[in-house]
Amino acid sequence: MVNRLIRLSRSNSFFILGPRGVGKSTLIRNCYNLQKESFLYIDLLNPNIEDQYRLNPNVLKQQVSAHSRLRWVVIDEVQKLPRLLDIVHELIENTSLKFILSGSSARKLKRGGSNLLAGRAFMFYLYPFTSIELKEKFNLKKSLQWGMLPQIFKFKSNQDRKEYLKSYTLTYLREEIQIEQIVRKLTPFRKFLEIAAQMNGKIINFSKIGSDIGVDTTTVQNYYSILEDTLIGFHLQAYHTSIRKSQRLSPKFYLFDTGVCRALKRTLDLPLLPQTYDFGEAFEHFIILEFIKLSEYYRKDWKFFYLRTKDGAEIDLIVERPGQKTICIEIKSSDRITQHDVKVLNTLGQSIPNSILYCLSRDVQKKKIQNTYCLEWQEGLKKIFR
Repeated sequence: MVNRLIRLSRSNSFFILGPRGVGKSTLIRNCYNLQKESFLYIDLLNPNIEDQYRLNPNVLKQQVSAHSRLRWVVIDEVQKLPRLLDIVHELIENTSLKFILSGSSARKLKRGGSNLLAGRAFMFYLYPFTSIELKEKFNLKKSLQWGMLPQIFKFKSNQDRKEYLKSYTLTYLREEIQIEQIVRKLTPFRKFLEIAAQMNGKIINFSKIGSDIGVDTTTVQNYYSILEDTLIGFHLQAYHTSIRKSQRLSPKFYLFDTGVCRALKRTLDLPLLPQTYDFGEAFEHFIILEFIKLSEYYRKDWKFFYLRTKDGAEIDLIVERPGQKTICIEIKSSDRITQHDVKVLNTLGQSIPNSILYCLSRDVQKKKIQNTYCLEWQEGLKKIFR
């Protein structure tokens, strides 16, 4: 069993959100003994159970009243019935019950008229495994190739891993998009998913993508919102010291897992080899995902950006930390870092006040080149998150 870094509350109700297959239900079962009389477990993935609560949400009140020793109520995949949150809200207000509410889509919760319990429940996010969680089980090449979804590590063959990832993307389309009727036409959205994967980590050109799949710019923007709301990815905004100016610049978008990204691009059959462009892209994607995951698990109130100048010079990741120096990061997949690799970072970093510069790579030799601290990526993560 892999011990997860996330620390869930034992004293307050909470949501735990994350894409399908990241281990939300397993985590809840491992953290809480659901066999005790003090727990009520409601699995809305079960069609019969979902239908029961859909027809009469007040069944929840009746069940709670029938259990005198009840302390916790777990509702799995709560986004399938957002109306239940009105009952949950009432029970939190009028009883001592605490709720664990898991889900794979914030979109349906928000659009179901819910106010997410008006802050009465904490919010946690769960992601695929991190390198720190996996410890000795971690393998960089396999993680770049197949991603970090828990199920991937149960398969012995690459063919099984490939079939799982292909099935995962189809399940997402069927259960999150088609069944829930999030988009009117599935065909352009399917085309969009492949392009979004091909554009992973690149600055989004909404109008060009719209032209390629035959929809308008607003529809493309809505498609990206769907990916973010269903927790399949996130935007990385452009950095500028002026918030107003920052909002004018196009963001990048990153999918939540390297393996899922490769499945959507249909490149799972292509090996990832060091010192190639694809390996470098996957490595950068992986490192940025590690920052997103660890900042959530360690409850850091950090914001993440990228910086691109008009002439194309770029800082891969900028981390704003309240009350601390801003971190500027160059990500290189090379196993040997030279002055040339950090030239742009040393130049651009001077324009960002109160900043500290890092280059994270596969080079195990610690060094400082001008103002940039060059560290092996695992060592760098430990130093930054210590």
